[in-house]
Amino acid sequence: MNTVLITGTSSGYGRETALHFHQQGWNVIATMRTPRPGVFPESDRFRVVELDVTRPESITAALEAAGPIDALVNNAGIPSMGVFEGISMAHVREVFETNTFGVMATTRAVLPQFRERGSGVVVNVTSSVVLGHMPLTAVYKASKMAVEGFTSSLALELAPFGVRAKTVEPGACLTTNFGASLPNDVPLEEQVPAPYAAFAKKSMDDFAGQDAFTKESDVAETVWQAVHDTTGRLRFPAGPDAVRLDQAK
Repeated sequence: MNTVLITGTSSGYGRETALHFHQQGWNVIATMRTPRPGVFPESDRFRVVELDVTRPESITAALEAAGPIDALVNNAGIPSMGVFEGISMAHVREVFETNTFGVMATTRAVLPQFRERGSGVVVNVTSSVVLGHMPLTAVYKASKMAVEGFTSSLALELAPFGVRAKTVEPGACLTTNFGASLPNDVPLEEQVPAPYAAFAKKSMDDFAGQDAFTKESDVAETVWQAVHDTTGRLRFPAGPDAVRLDQAK
């Protein structure tokens, strides 16, 4: 029976992806920074493991607890919205520590077992912000574009060993907590210096007025597709708005 380790499963895309793999008969190692009961149904194929992707010792402990895995889904991430001029460099570094360096560190930790076994797949969840030009996401997009570039090169390095690497690019979802974790829990309007206020309001109104959004299930199903893909395809937009952006490129 196959085993997947998924980071950032406490809510949103990560939780739905963990449930989907479990429903398909896989063993699931569902990781989160602060494990809590009741997130998943009781099952001998579900294990919740503590993992903070910004702490090397936490990555090591989680992988030791997990044992051999067949797939790694790097889903953990933190959001960032606001005008770049209004965002502190401390927050920029915080975003990259989780969204970029955390992905790299967790991936690096699983590669020896994949390479030695001659199989395995890494799926890095990025964002549809990499597919189009979107204001108020400069830091977030930069962190996710870095993962796109990382994965495209990584896939070439791993191919000779029978190991695959993919990215899944979710669109915008109204039911996730993307906007709930802004820098220091500061409201978005306080991330916007006064000269940018009108521009930011229009940008947010345009976003809220779009006619297509992504559901958590769209992402879960796309991650499942990416894990099983053997065609050499690298990128997988997830959700109707992400697919639209991808087709418009």
